[in-house]
Parts: sequence; C-alpha cells; structure tokens
Amino acid sequence: MVLFYFAFATSVLAYNTQKVKKPAVQEDDHWMQGLHETVSNSVYQSAHWFDSFFIANDSEQQSPTTTAKIRFAWLPKSRDWSEVKTRFRLRVKLPHFQDKASLVLSDDADDELNNLPLESAHASPRSDDENFSLALNYTEDESHTSLMNYRLGISGGDIFTRAKYKRAFHIDETQGFLVEPSVYYYLGDGLGAKLLLEYDHQLSQKSQFRINYSIRGSAAFSGIRWKHGFYKLKQIDKTTASVWSLQVEGERNGKRGFIIDNYTLGYRYRFNALRDWIFFEVEPFLEFPERENYNTTPGIALRIEGFFHKG
Repeated sequence: MVLFYFAFATSVLAYNTQKVKKPAVQEDDHWMQGLHETVSNSVYQSAHWFDSFFIANDSEQQSPTTTAKIRFAWLPKSRDWSEVKTRFRLRVKLPHFQDKASLVLSDDADDELNNLPLESAHASPRSDDENFSLALNYTEDESHTSLMNYRLGISGGDIFTRAKYKRAFHIDETQGFLVEPSVYYYLGDGLGAKLLLEYDHQLSQKSQFRINYSIRGSAAFSGIRWKHGFYKLKQIDKTTASVWSLQVEGERNGKRGFIIDNYTLGYRYRFNALRDWIFFEVEPFLEFPERENYNTTPGIALRIEGFFHKG
C-alpha cells in the first residue's frame, strides 16, 4: 500500500521516477533531447548561482537539485472552446540548508489552497488575474508518517506566509488516513486556514479508492469553502495510469447560506510516450455548474507535460 500511496500522493506525476526503456535516438529526435538538456542546464545553473549566496568563503559549494515541470493544456467545453493554459513549476533544493529548504517558482500560486490533491485544473473557476509566485519552502521531517512545512514568499504582489502539518495514519494493510491542517496569512487578504482530510482504501496492488474532503476559511471572503472528492485510481502498467473522479464543491455560512457551486465527473488517462520525461493526459469530463443552472457542460482536457531534473 505504501508504494502505491506515494505514487499518487500529490498527483499522478510520480511516474516521473519510473525508469522506462528509451527508444533509439533518430536524427529527427535530436531536437527533443537538446530541448531537455537546454532547459535542465539553464535551471541548474540558476540554482547553482542562488545557492552560492549561502556559502561561507572557506566552504566548498555543493550541487543543488533542480526539478521543473512545464505543462500545456487545451480545455474545450461546450460553451467555451478557447481555453488554453500554460503552467510551469520550478523547485530548487538548496544543499546548504541540508536539503530541507527549497526555492519554489510557479505561475499557479493558489494551487494548494483551492484544489484537492488529485483535482484537475478545469474543476475550479479561476480569476483572470493569475500571477507568479516565488517562495522559500522549509520542511522539517519529524517521522515517516508526519512532517511540518513552512513557506514564505510573494504571490501577485502580496507577501504571504504559511505553516502546514501532515500526519498519516495506517489503519491496517489496506487502509490509510491523512490529516493536513494549515494556517496562512496574506498581507492584503488577512488570515486564513484550511483542513484537508483523506481516506485511502487499497483495492488491489494496482488499484485504490480515495476520498478527499477540504474546508477553507479566510478573512478575504465570507463563509466557508468546502470540497468533496471521490476517486478510483488504477496503475495500468509502468507508464500508464487512470483516474475516475467525482467532485462536489460549494460554500456554507456565507451570504447565501449553503450552496453547491459545481459537480464534476471525469476520467483521466495519463501515459508516458516518446521520452521518459514527456507525459500526456486525455480527460473527458462533465460539469454541472450553478451559474449554468446545473445544465450539463461536457468538455475534454488535453495536456502535455515535460519534466526536467538535474542534480
């Protein structure tokens, strides 16, 4: 259960650690390998330069670890065929902080606050003002089942800080439970808090059922935002996985009392192809948003992700 749990713990991108056999490099494929090396080297050199600021004059510089993810997505719906999204996320582990600290640069700043761990990008309406964030992340490893994480940074011109605690409980060999409370403060929006609960049931060696529930409150909005997520995960083979999902989200104790904003039913098929660092996703889905009187809104998400790692 533990191996499969961590394969899907934050997203389905854990397959990046799987070693798959590379196809023979052809003449026409040199540009792909060149792209991968260029991006990886550029990210690594920037990390090496940043980490050098924290070295004493008589110390030997160690090599940082850099990981970058770049994603392109097209999400056509029955009422909107024009939505195209580009996302990137860069994480740099700083060895002179004993690898407990990392620098995180992303253009998807509210990801962890708004979304469930397995939630797709289409499920939540987002503001048109999507900004970059830069943060210093520090993690204390308390044990194999718990950790404490702190983050300080800037997002959309607003300085923020956050503290998050994770604790996993193993009920038996096939069942687990996760508790993740967090507190955050934005200089412009004020104090907020979030609680994420997760239940996992291992159906087989390659199949798992998961339930997520989150509630979030903040001085920036009235009421309490909540989300339920029900997922059936399956590892088809070493390079392919699928997720059936049903998500329900809404608000309570707000100006309109208890409301349900949206229902989302989807199937995500993810596979690795061409290179071991390129992943593709096809996700047909149905949405039932309140703003459309819960009328069915079919759509499909087509994504390609590249992972770049060095160090």
